Formats: sequence, structure tokens, C-alpha cells
Amino acid sequence: MTLRLGDIVAEIASQFEVVARLVGDPDLLIEHLAPLETAGPRDISFLSHPKYAAKLPLSAAACVIVTPALESVAVARGACIVVADPYLYFARLTQLWKRKHSREVPASIHPSAWIDPSARIAAGVSIGAFACIHAGAVIGEDARIAEHCVIGPGATVGRQTRLSARVALAEGCSIGERGIVHPGAVIGADGFGFAPTEGRWEKIEQLGAVRIGDDVEIGANTCIDRGALQDTVIEDGVKLDNLIQIGHNVRIGKHSALAGCVGVAGSATIGAHCTVGGGSVVLGHLVLADHVHISAASCVTRSILKPGQYTGLFPIDDNTAWEKNAASLKQLHALRDRIKQVEKTTGTTGKI
Repeated sequence: MTLRLGDIVAEIASQFEVVARLVGDPDLLIEHLAPLETAGPRDISFLSHPKYAAKLPLSAAACVIVTPALESVAVARGACIVVADPYLYFARLTQLWKRKHSREVPASIHPSAWIDPSARIAAGVSIGAFACIHAGAVIGEDARIAEHCVIGPGATVGRQTRLSARVALAEGCSIGERGIVHPGAVIGADGFGFAPTEGRWEKIEQLGAVRIGDDVEIGANTCIDRGALQDTVIEDGVKLDNLIQIGHNVRIGKHSALAGCVGVAGSATIGAHCTVGGGSVVLGHLVLADHVHISAASCVTRSILKPGQYTGLFPIDDNTAWEKNAASLKQLHALRDRIKQVEKTTGTTGKI
């Protein structure tokens, strides 16, 4: 499918109320979205970071989305869309593109799906093959439940939420409106709770649930455990990547984003508008304030109550240098004592 460039700009302006200016031929036909360096004469691309500006004159793209600062360079090579935030504009363009190119699937319930008679299914709901909807479950208008999903007793799926294949939403758990849950995610499995006794473990039943707000996206094979006594809470607008583990009683604030393979231990609280880089770990019962940003592969071992960027990672190096530095770390306490002794002897306390 091809789209007229002028129509693209007009539709995005109408749907998102974006102020953007098209410079160039509105009748150009666009076939693809593509990266700047590989885009061709029927493609549209974007440039959001000035460090890539040198690539702009070399691009063969039909149109490039740029900031006002790069307009003159962009115009010299062809059409451009000038907007304050090209990256955000491109994100909205991808949404328009997907809507235009997606096949419309009529609402239907596959005959192999099992639905308990007490479940409430609203208008416009689609339920895929071999899905199971248990007693008392509630599915909101225009929701999409893909094949092999399991919606537990008393669970709730909000309006226009999409659950991909093999998603499990356990008993009493809920997800709000316009959610997106990717394949294999498990919401509401038991939290990891056991009491030690006489050399063995006694299970602590997890009596809470999981409550997920509106506009939340959950990646493939991510697991969110139900609370022990209170609920695990994921607030509105949170974005969770693939393969994330969220422990019991965790609370994640509005519009925070966690990258792949993050682990958040039980009863931790992550504030609003936070980011946690891939492979990071947040220990249990800690608190991260709003607007805290954790670098990838960090281990958060204490609460962070002041907004900012934090890193808890030993820098990568060639192995020989890394081993020497690691060995030195083991001696830091002894080196500290020696420095204190030198300061005491020389009368330079606090000056070294």
C-alpha cells in the first residue's frame, strides 16, 4: 500500500493535534518507513539526534522528518517534515502506518473457546481458539483475547485491551483499558513466599491479586506475581519489556518503563516516570522516587529518594585489566586504613 505524503501529514495532524510543516511535494507516494541510511526514493525516515546529521545529505529518502534546526540541510536534498520532536512524530507515524496496513479482523468467538456461563463478555469481543474464560470473568468492549489465553475466575480485562497468544490472567487479577500484553505473559502467579521451618519451607499462600491500570504494555514472557496480602500494582501507562520478573507486592508508578530482563524483588516501589535499564535488579522493599533512571545491568541495593540518573555497574574492560581492578577492590578497606595512617602521620587529614 502506498500513501500520499500530504495525506500522511494531514492525518497525523488531525489524529494527534501535532503542529508540523511539510516542505516539498505533497503528492509524493510513500511505500515504506525506513532508517535514514537505507531509505530509498519511496521511503520516509526521520532524524532526531544531531549526532547523525552528517547522514542527512546522503540519504535517498523521499522525505525526512527533522527539527527546525536541520530544515535547510533537509530541503537541499528533498522533501521534509519539520516538527519540534521528530522521534515522537515518527512514533505516531508508525501507529498510523500500522492502522492503514493491518487487516481488519471482525469480532468473533472461536467455537473451540471455552467460556463459563457466568462470565460476562461485552459487545465486540474476539476470543481465539482454545481460550478459556472462567467463572465470573469480565471482558470489556472490543477486547481481543487470542488463542490459548486463560482468563481466571473473577479476572477482568478492560475495554480495547489486546491479549496475545498464551497469556494467563489469574484469578481475581485485572488489567485496564487499551492494554497490550504480548505472548506468554503470566499475570497473577503466586509470589515467592515461604517460611523456613525445621530444614524445609512452608508455603505462604499469596492472597492478594495484580491490578494493572490503563494503557499498559507488557512484553512477551514477562511475569507479574500476585501480592501476598495486598495487591501488586502496575499503574497507568507503564511499559514493561520482555522477560521481566515483577515480585509480589511491587508497585510501579505511572508511565515508568522497564527494559528486558529486569528483576524487581518483592515489596519494592518504583515511582512515576522512572526508567530501569535492561538486566538491572531492584532489591526487595526498596523505594525509587519519581523520575529515577537506572542504567542497564545495575544492581539497586538501597532506596533512591532523589530524582536523577544512577549506575551500579562495574565498567567493562579487557579481562586482564578487569581482574587487576577486581583484585584491588578486595583491598580497598586496607588501602583506606593505610591512607588514614599516612594522613595522621603527616598531619594532612582530609587533604589527600
